Amino acid sequence: MYDTILVPTDGSEQADAAIDHAVSLARAHDATVHLLYVADSNRDSVTTLGGEVVDALEGEGERILEEATERLDPAVDVVDAIETGGPVETILDYADLVDADVIVMGTHGRRGIDRYLLGSTTERVVRLSSVPVLTIREE
Repeated sequence: MYDTILVPTDGSEQADAAIDHAVSLARAHDATVHLLYVADSNRDSVTTLGGEVVDALEGEGERILEEATERLDPAVDVVDAIETGGPVETILDYADLVDADVIVMGTHGRRGIDRYLLGSTTERVVRLSSVPVLTIREE
């Protein structure tokens, strides 16, 4: 049923809960988990360090993906990627690129005015995705 599971991560507890759930799915279906960090190009992230231009968000993404990969079951196939762009569009494009069968995403579980005012990447992915999206609320 699932061969390719996409899990966008930002290093949050909600994303970690989604990763844990995705790994359980991967074990059950012998699937590959794709961990994706999106370096949000809508944010100013370029800094100068020792004369070299370093994208701080990509550096943060490398750290987050490394930490996530270290805590995963080594029996599960994992592919990680850092993509630059707007989070929603990039997640949807990457899901198409890898032919994802499901996207597993964490959610804060906001309701009412908080959800309306703050918006939600997960909610927008759910609304726009042609791929099923499984949302996981961190306990």
